[in-house]
Amino acid sequence: MWFLQTLEQSLIAAQETTDKIISKSGLWQTHRQYALNDRQVKMLNILLTDFYGKLTTKKWETMTKCPIDTALRDINDLIEKGIIKKSVASGRSTSYELV
Repeated sequence: MWFLQTLEQSLIAAQETTDKIISKSGLWQTHRQYALNDRQVKMLNILLTDFYGKLTTKKWETMTKCPIDTALRDINDLIEKGIIKKSVASGRSTSYELV
């Protein structure tokens, strides 16, 4: 019984990992025609893996070590390209999510 349960858990974990990889690959394939800077690539990869919480301009600034104005320009560029969008959940600050 233990062997079968362990095998099942391993298969479920493998399926989840495969789903994440396929999802990530799909996003890059869909938006391959856009030229993105290093900060945008870095943040999209983080968003596609295990990002916790909501993406804000402040988090972008901190994670990419860039000025807040640059972070906002990067985010607005991704919004124009249809890769991310403003989150419908309202709060103290604007947050963003993948389309």
